[in-house]
Formats: sequence, structure tokens, C-alpha cells
Amino acid sequence: MRYFRFLLFFIMCQVAWGCATWYQRTMAFQEAVGKGEFGQAEKILQKDKKQAQKKNRILYCLNQGYVNFMLGRYELSNQFFDMAERLTEDQQKNIFTEAAVLVSNPEIRPYKPEDFEVIMINFYKALNYLQMNNMEDALVEVRKINIRLQQLNDKYPDHKNRYQRDAFAQLLMGLIYDAAGDWNNAFIAYRNAYDTYQSDYIRNFGLSSPEQLKKDLLRTAYLCGFQTELSQYETEFGMRYVPENASSFGQLVFFWLNGFGPVKAEWGVTFTKIQRGDGAIVFHNEELGLTFPFFWGSGYSDSDRNSLANLNVVRAVFPKYVERPPLYSQGLLTYRREDYPLQKAEDINQIAFKTLHDRMVREFANSLLRVAIKQGVKQAVSKENEWLGFAVGLANAFTEKADTRNWQTLPYSVSYTRVPLQAEENRMELQFTGMDTVVRQEVIIPAPQRGTRFFVYTTL
Repeated sequence: MRYFRFLLFFIMCQVAWGCATWYQRTMAFQEAVGKGEFGQAEKILQKDKKQAQKKNRILYCLNQGYVNFMLGRYELSNQFFDMAERLTEDQQKNIFTEAAVLVSNPEIRPYKPEDFEVIMINFYKALNYLQMNNMEDALVEVRKINIRLQQLNDKYPDHKNRYQRDAFAQLLMGLIYDAAGDWNNAFIAYRNAYDTYQSDYIRNFGLSSPEQLKKDLLRTAYLCGFQTELSQYETEFGMRYVPENASSFGQLVFFWLNGFGPVKAEWGVTFTKIQRGDGAIVFHNEELGLTFPFFWGSGYSDSDRNSLANLNVVRAVFPKYVERPPLYSQGLLTYRREDYPLQKAEDINQIAFKTLHDRMVREFANSLLRVAIKQGVKQAVSKENEWLGFAVGLANAFTEKADTRNWQTLPYSVSYTRVPLQAEENRMELQFTGMDTVVRQEVIIPAPQRGTRFFVYTTL
């Protein structure tokens, strides 16, 4: 009996560890990043063999890419992001892994990034190239984004994803064309970004076009000589374009990466069996209005049918996002007595929640089938041997969990502004405002060469 109690205690400890979310299992790394101790975060990553394993290799590369970006090692950062991108492109379903998932849980699969996480790989690569003043390769990365989004959405037969176009990617493309003096392509990219904000982003993410984008759209229309378009947008925006002062020596495009995006946790849904007379077993959740029928084909044995038919209640677990509200909600640059608000251009938090919701609607049935089969097996075994059924029940408890892995170093949001620079060293005041705090500090931008300088600032 003592041996049995010890074994039971050991199993329950393993179950408790197995129930820990990915965030909880990587807490040391997350704490180091949250404190801005990126050298320490890198050491933790290098020692964490589990993250470097095959099934978590993409997350390892994403975190290494982020840490090296924050350390200013832009080339090395892109090497890790390149690896993550290749691993993502090479991912294929394995029939044996998918079969194992039905008797275990989705976390045994190699990590498959959410669609927006795939897109953020190219975003960070573009930022790295901009920091290295490599406009051509930065533009290549931004062009990839909407192509990749189209490829991702083509996978879904219903095409009901809310995240089908990325307005900020189009905006960033415009900024890079603009910096290269290609006004025509800059105007096209800005126009596409504005259209996406006003359609997809307002409806799906509650985010409208930044005011700076409107100003850049007017300016590039003017520089291209598009008088009809200029007049149209002046009327639509309620703004009158005035040609800029020629005394400006260069331009600063200032990006603000604010806070951290959400982390995944776990939630459960209880389904009850309802009767149907066409040979199907149907599970229903009244609160969410979800109904999933299981039709028996030749692939199911009589024992599978009997086991599932005896189930009246099934509880399935799914991943959910937990928001991490940022400390600051507003940012402002002040330069030569002029204020330049940092305007939100990408709400990664909102995109994460909406894309997971879209995916989970498609995956409810698969998760429910997995749990129903596991519970059916337990009941069938219990009829033969009570203790063996108990062991199967413990195994089910140990293995039944949602996949809570995600790229947890992404920012909560991305904001930006444009500031005209002078030839001398440029001293600016940067102000961040939160619910109960205001922080001010000086930012020094070296004397620029003529043209556009890109600068990235991160608040943790």
C-alpha cells in the first residue's frame, strides 16, 4: 500500500508539471527579458535543451532572434529568424504524429506558429535590415508578408480568417519606398495600407488609419503629381496639404514597440451527448452553441462505437490567450517645441486573440474527438479491470492538455511617427504615459546624412 501511495504521489506530481503552461515552464527566461537582462536571457536559452529540441526548435530560434535584436546583433538576429522561417516553411503533417495526438495531446507535435507569428518573423527581419541601412533586403521582407498571408489563408477552405491583409506591412513598405525616393510605389503602398485600415482593421481589430499615414499619403500624391487623388484624399481626410519646409535636413521614422503580447493558457468546455436517429453520436455545448456529430465509418471498430456511445459528458481543453496590458498607453516625441504623437499602427494583442478564435472554431471537433476516444478507452478498459481503468484514467489526466506554446516576446503593439531632422545632433524628449505614471527621457539622434533614418525604441 505504501508503494502504491508513493507511486500515486509521483504520478500526480508529474500530472501537475504536465499541466504547467509554456509560460510557467520558461519563467526564468521570461523574467530576464522582462527586466531587460538580455545577456542573461541568452544564457538561459543556451542552457535550455528542451527549447532547442526538434519540436520546440522554432520557438528557440524566434527567442534567439528577438534577444539578439535587442542586443543590437542584427546580422545574428536575422540568422536565427532565417532558421525559424525555413523550419516553418518545411513543416509537414506526419501521419504517425497525428495518430499519437489522438491518444495524447497537441503538444507532442512540433510547434506550429500562429499565422500572425509567421508574419512577425518577416517584420523583425525587416527591422534588422533597416538598422543595418539595407533598404533593399528590408523591402524584400516586407513584400513577403502579404504574399505569405495569402498563402496562409489559402489553406483554409472557408477563407473566414479576419487576418487576411496586414495594413502595417503595407505601411512599412511605403516608408521604405519613401526613404528610397520612389514616390510612386510609396503612394501605392500607403494607399493600400489606408484601405486595409479602413476596412479590415477597423472592423476586426478596432484600429483605424494613423494620422501620419494620411499625411504621407497626401505628400506622395503631391510629389507624384496626382492632383485628382490629392484633392480626393484632402476632402476625405478633412486636411489641406501644405508642401513641407525645405529647411529639413532629413527625416526620422521612429518605431515604438510597446510591452508584450499575450501568453497562452488553458480553458475547458463541457459537452453533453444528445440523441439523433441517423447513427451519429452528437456532443453539444449549449452555452457556446456548439454541436459536433460523429458519424461512424469503416475506420471505427465496434468497441470504439460502444465506448463512445456510453459517454454522456465530455470535457475538452483548448488554448486561450491571457492579455498582458502594457505599462504605457501613449507615447510622445517632442522636438524643437513641436509634439509628434506616437500613433498605433499594429495591435498585435488584438490580432492574436482574433486569429486564435478563428483557428479554434475549426479545431473544436478534433479536440473533442481526441478526448472522447480517450475517455471511451478508459471506460472499456474499466469493465475488464478496475485498476487498469484507474491507470488509464491517470494517463488521460497526465496527457490531456492544450498546446500553450507561443512566441511570448512579441510586443503588445507597434506605434510610429515621422520627425523632420536638422543637420546637427538632434535632441528630443520622449514621454510615455500610463494609468498612474508619466516617464520622460532624452533621446539623441546623431546628425543624419540626407534622407530617412529608422529608429526602434522598445518599452518592456
